[in-house]
Amino acid sequence: MKVVVNDTAHEVSAKTLAALIDELGYSGARIATALNGRFVPKATRNETPLEEGAQIEIVAPMQGG
Repeated sequence: MKVVVNDTAHEVSAKTLAALIDELGYSGARIATALNGRFVPKATRNETPLEEGAQIEIVAPMQGG
């Protein structure tokens, strides 16, 4: 299925947001996620289905000094 992650198109096999995170290599990372403009808490990523053309944002906190 085709989805857009952080403004880049991807062809993925993942059916849920959690599976997508694993497929793209983000598992174990401290990240925040949004699906079609709506924040998705970590606790609900396993139950959050993906659909063709979904817009996903994955962001990680940045540290600075």
